[in-house]
Amino acid sequence: MEITQFVEALRLDGGLLADAAEQAGPDAPVPSCPEWRIRDLVTHVGRVHRWATECVTRPADEPAEFPVAPDLADRERVSWLREGHHRLVVALHTAPPDLKAWTFLSAPSPLAFWARRQAHETSVHRVDAQQAAGATLTPLPASFAADGIDERLAMFRAKDRRRIPANAPWTLRVRATDAADADRTVDLFAQEPGTGVDCTVEGPAEQLYLALWNRLPWDGLTVTGDAAVLDLWRQQSAG
Repeated sequence: MEITQFVEALRLDGGLLADAAEQAGPDAPVPSCPEWRIRDLVTHVGRVHRWATECVTRPADEPAEFPVAPDLADRERVSWLREGHHRLVVALHTAPPDLKAWTFLSAPSPLAFWARRQAHETSVHRVDAQQAAGATLTPLPASFAADGIDERLAMFRAKDRRRIPANAPWTLRVRATDAADADRTVDLFAQEPGTGVDCTVEGPAEQLYLALWNRLPWDGLTVTGDAAVLDLWRQQSAG
């Protein structure tokens, strides 16, 4: 996907997230994050957007300090969220292609990293807000969801893999059936190349994407092999 496509996805999902948060109300529980209410979700996303904006707009070899949330009345939170989201979209839209900025995953460029990461961050939390509001989930393009699967697995390898027990079944294969390349697969947390596949899960890219983020169950997907791998993923993967 192109950087402009990620920025446009961020723009659309940020607006939908704010709309759903308004619809749900500040006290609505967030089903996928049981410890959160909508006010917590709005505060989190607002802080992340401002942090990402700072990382993009101040070239540095280290991350910006994560901002402290202001003391806001509930009626002010969604407007605050919209303001930070708008600033991030503008920052990414106007950033130079050769942007120099800190990142925490490999990417073709810092600008590509931040556009992609914030598009997926906002997409997943838009789902949170729509679920909290009891609204129908806005469909995701298969190409965007397939890209999100790749990014999710990259994040797992970088961060979450260290939490997998040494004696666990180790290899998960993920296959999106509606991506541009219908046979594309990803092997996950293999102990070493060539050890085989413990579990394969196949289905629409959007459903796989949201299941890998623990936003939807694995129900309805085609699972072959040791399904305990999926339970292990849900227990150990962050997000």
